[in-house]
Amino acid sequence: MIKSKLKHIVREAARQAHAQGQLPSDAFPEVEIEEPKNEAHGDFSTNLAMIMAKVQKMPPRKIAEILQAHLQDAADWILKTDIAGPGFINFFIAPGAWGPVLEAIHAANDQYGASTMGQGHKVQVEFVSSNPTGPLHVGHGRGAAVGDSTARILAFSGYDVQREYYINDSGRQIRTLGLSVLLRYRALFGENVDFPDTCYQGDYITDMARAMKDKHGDGLLAQTEDDAVTTCARYAAGLIIEGIRQDLVDFGVSFDQWFSEQSLYDSGRVDACIAALREKQQVYEKDGALWFKSTDFGDEKDRVVVRNNGITTYFASDIAYHQEKFERGFDTVIDVWGADHHGYIPRMKAAVEASGTNPEQFQVILVQLVNLLRSGEPVAMSTRAGEFVTLQDVVKEVGRDAARFLFLTRHYDSTLDFDLEVAKQKSNDNPVYYVQYVHARIASICRKAAIDVTDDETLDAKALATLTTPEDVQLIKQLNRYPDIIAASARFREPHRVTFYLMTLAGAFHSYYNRQRVLTDDPMATKGRLYLVTAVQKVIRNGLALLGVSAPERM
Repeated sequence: MIKSKLKHIVREAARQAHAQGQLPSDAFPEVEIEEPKNEAHGDFSTNLAMIMAKVQKMPPRKIAEILQAHLQDAADWILKTDIAGPGFINFFIAPGAWGPVLEAIHAANDQYGASTMGQGHKVQVEFVSSNPTGPLHVGHGRGAAVGDSTARILAFSGYDVQREYYINDSGRQIRTLGLSVLLRYRALFGENVDFPDTCYQGDYITDMARAMKDKHGDGLLAQTEDDAVTTCARYAAGLIIEGIRQDLVDFGVSFDQWFSEQSLYDSGRVDACIAALREKQQVYEKDGALWFKSTDFGDEKDRVVVRNNGITTYFASDIAYHQEKFERGFDTVIDVWGADHHGYIPRMKAAVEASGTNPEQFQVILVQLVNLLRSGEPVAMSTRAGEFVTLQDVVKEVGRDAARFLFLTRHYDSTLDFDLEVAKQKSNDNPVYYVQYVHARIASICRKAAIDVTDDETLDAKALATLTTPEDVQLIKQLNRYPDIIAASARFREPHRVTFYLMTLAGAFHSYYNRQRVLTDDPMATKGRLYLVTAVQKVIRNGLALLGVSAPERM
């Protein structure tokens, strides 16, 4: 909020300078206010003078001097200004001027940091979308945390957000799933079954085969293999999807829509999409197959949409699916994929553009792998052998909060080391405990003080005026950064910014608490510090909510 006040003051200074003939042009760019990395350079600074130099046809430092003269008496809460380097204007804010930040936090309460930045633009975030061929593993967990928190942050920033799960319930992998269950089913009746390595090997396949035996008896043995595979595939995929739904609910993730890939075929949308591309001459035949001209839209090579055996590729249904997404009226579509899909991005952008949509409206978040550790040692995992650690296993062992928070401690484009033992620790070595403990400790302080700073209470100006120590100001400055953190997190689709901020704020609070008593012998000072620490508590709670993590009152 101080930034917005400074922007207004600087803009007015420029207008006054122009009105008095000191600045020849009234073409003023947007005022940018930043925090200098070096605190000796002030609390805030602007490079406006340097940006204006070309239009004003004056040296930046001269412009800075003109602006500074109009800033001298602009606000009594500006302690001083100075000019640094080629023309930076630095602002030093009076210690007693930070109180309104706390007033804003208490007044906004759980909406502090919210904005209208998105202006109601419709955004779809599609994430997880794991094939229904087995339970979710830890990698899916990271994608779920990234996708869900991104959606929460965007919604908090004024976007109209819909979460979607795309069920890949068609094609070769589903048939392989059905065959895997059928072969285990036959083995239960004493058949000598050759179980190929290409089939799914996990114990869950045998469990589903037993369920099929209980449901159908030996009835599938009389069916043709194709019919039996189809029966097993439908049953197994349905069962796995229900398990995935429950795992995600337990992880704090829900979706507005579950979209079936098979529905694209059943409705004829895939065939219609290919026909439309043919009509626009964006598809051609070669070697008996149909190829999409993705090179016309920047891809490195053309891509097959229908194989020479007449079977469509996954890419064909993906083209139809994304076309359908934009037909639903989304302004932006965000897909959260595993990092191994990096090469898939150019062809999908090409397909979006070929369908008549600006490819910039299609965005992809690539989530890197998770290295699962226990006390620093790798936990052995393999996929097709079915020996992987599931998301359910992790949540049961460390809890939802720790799992979600730790998945978001690094940028999603970096590999993440996830240590199960660290996640269970009740110590400052565990990042989620470090942050949650701040919320609980402040709740304890409030219980000891027997007070409750209500959301609609007008804060006592005299109490706010006591918050002038360097430690007070540093903590308030940290709170003042929160709205900018949320805005940047929404703009760049980077939820880890919130996680990192919360750890920084927690560190600032711990430092403050070790140096300053909150409950003192001075009632007015105590009231001021309670305003301050309860503001910290609210920001911690708000930030954790955007990560899908709880804010406990006791620990």
